[in-house]
Amino acid sequence: MQNALANPLRLLLQLCMTDFLDFQTLQRPKSPNTYLVAPAGFADQASPDEEGPIFFCSTDSLFSQVEALVAMRKDWRLKALDAQAGRISFIAVSKLFKFKDDVDIAILPSDGKSTLAVYSASRVGYSDMGANAKRVNDLLTSLQVT
Repeated sequence: MQNALANPLRLLLQLCMTDFLDFQTLQRPKSPNTYLVAPAGFADQASPDEEGPIFFCSTDSLFSQVEALVAMRKDWRLKALDAQAGRISFIAVSKLFKFKDDVDIAILPSDGKSTLAVYSASRVGYSDMGANAKRVNDLLTSLQVT
């Protein structure tokens, strides 16, 4: 994991924001404007849309990969991160209408490997026209390639 002291913004985010989404108590709205990927048994009460993939790397390595992907995207704004807890939260802003969606990620150990839970939710509107599912699947595809 990168040293938080080497990046002042990263350190500030770690110190200021520790209020992450609780996947264990997550209650999804009835509207079709969210998307959830989670390993079996992690967020079952929220009925995940698909199971979290297994990555053949450590949780530290997966966290670094996710953090780098978030940093690369101009339309994703880092909201909070906690490397020790394996948590990242960011806001995704749509290009055309500037809608803001909240994305929360938990990096989890899995028998010497790692997995993750990702929840993407629109702040406004009833339907997201598949935007949250596309965002999560694009993120997962990018991680599979790295």
